[in-house]
Amino acid sequence: MPARICHARAIALVMGCASLALAVSVPAQATGHPGGSGHSKGIDRAVLAKGDGWAAAEGSTTGGAAATPDHIYTVSNRAELIAAFEDAGDAPKIIRIDGTVHGNSDAEGTPIGCEAYQTDGYTLDKYLAAYDPATWGREEVPSGPLEDARLASAKLQKAAVNVYVPSNTTIIGVGKDATVIGASIQIQNVSNVIVRNISFEDTYDCFPQWDPTDGETGHWNSEYDNLVVYGSDHVWVDHNTFSDGDRPDADQPLYFNERYQQHDGLFDIVKGADLVTASWNVLKDHDKTMLIGNSDGAGATDRGKLRVTLHHNLFKDVNERAPRVRFGQVDSYNNHFVATKGSVYGYTYGIGAESQLVAEHNAFSLGAGFDQAKILKKWSESSLTAADNYVNGRRTDLVAVHNAGVPAEQLTTGAGWTPTLRTRVDHPVLVPLLVGLKAGAGRIPGA
Repeated sequence: MPARICHARAIALVMGCASLALAVSVPAQATGHPGGSGHSKGIDRAVLAKGDGWAAAEGSTTGGAAATPDHIYTVSNRAELIAAFEDAGDAPKIIRIDGTVHGNSDAEGTPIGCEAYQTDGYTLDKYLAAYDPATWGREEVPSGPLEDARLASAKLQKAAVNVYVPSNTTIIGVGKDATVIGASIQIQNVSNVIVRNISFEDTYDCFPQWDPTDGETGHWNSEYDNLVVYGSDHVWVDHNTFSDGDRPDADQPLYFNERYQQHDGLFDIVKGADLVTASWNVLKDHDKTMLIGNSDGAGATDRGKLRVTLHHNLFKDVNERAPRVRFGQVDSYNNHFVATKGSVYGYTYGIGAESQLVAEHNAFSLGAGFDQAKILKKWSESSLTAADNYVNGRRTDLVAVHNAGVPAEQLTTGAGWTPTLRTRVDHPVLVPLLVGLKAGAGRIPGA
C-alpha cells in the first residue's frame, strides 16, 4: 500500500499528520488479577494497523486483543507478571503493568541489591584482587575459584532478571508512568506479541566479566538487554522508552583503567527473529543500543529473516548501534537521531554482514564537533539505500559524506529491495517535532 506523505506546510498540518492509525477492537472488560480494574479506553486491545511495517506482513500482529475477561491481568511486581504468563500460557492475554515492576526483587516485589545474589565467596573486591592485570596478566581470561563464584552468582541473578513472554500477548503500561526496572523482557521463540507504553530502565548486570584479552587494553563485558526479540515473529514494540535509568555506564568507576560497564543493549532483535515493527519509541543515553542480527556467522538462521521496520523513533545520545544490521531487510524511516554536546558518538547505522538496510526520510540533529561521516559505519561489504535524509536541517547524501570522510571504508548504494509497508511518510523536516511530541512511554493517543 503506498504511503501517505505529510509535507512541511504549516504547524496545523504537522499536528494533523501526527495521529496514529490504530485498529482498535472491543475494549477490555475486566482483569484476571485480584485488585485490578478494567481499562475502559480500548487501547489494551489495539492491534497493529494494516501495512504498518514488517510486523504487518504475512498475517497480522494482534497480541492479546482476543483475550477473554479471565485472561486480562493487572500486575505490579515481578511475581505477578510471571504468574500471569504462566496462568494464561499461549492463550490470548493482556498484561497491564500498573506502577513499577522490579526485576531484582524478592517475592513481595521489594527491590534487592547485588549482594543478594553473591555466592561461593564472591565479592567484587576479591574479584578485582584476583584478576588485576598486575598479577593475573593480560594473556588469559579469568579462571579459577573467583571466576567460578562470579559465574554461580550471575546464574542466580539471571534466573530473576530474565522474564519470558508467551505467544499471543499484549503487555501494556497503565497510564503514563508504568516502568520496568532491572528486568530483561525476553520475547523468545514465540509469535504475536505487542509491547506498548512502558519505560524500560536499568537492566544491569551485577557481575560483569573482566576480559583482559578483549582489545588492546581489555574490557568489562556484561549481560542483559532491556528487551530482546529472539527467534520470534510478528512483534510490535510501540511507544516505549528505553534507557539505563539512574545507573548510566558513564557514571561507573574505572577498574583496571576500563569502565565498569554494567549494561549490554537496550533492545536487540536476534537469532532468526522476523517481522518486527518498532514505532514511536525513545532509546536514550546508552552505549550499545540495538543489534539486528548478533553474529556474522549466523547466516543459516538469519538469512531471509530479521525483517524489521523502525519508524518515528527517537535515538538520543546513544553511542552506537542505532541499529547495527546483519542479514535483515531493515526499513528505517522517519526516525530522529540526536547527539548533544557532551555525549559520546561513535556511529548511527552499522552496515554489517549481508545487511539490506534502507535508511530514508530520517532527521539527524548533531551538535557542534560531531562528524557527519560517522553516521554510517562499514563493518562488512554490504550495500544500503540512504535517500532523503536531513542532517541539521539540510538534505544530505549520507553515503557520499561517509565515503568522502572515511575513504578507507567505501560504501556502495542499493539495498536491493524497496519497502512498501509504510502507512505514511513524513517530511524529514517535520520529524524532530513529530517525534518529540509523540514518541515514548506515556504518549499513546487515548492513554
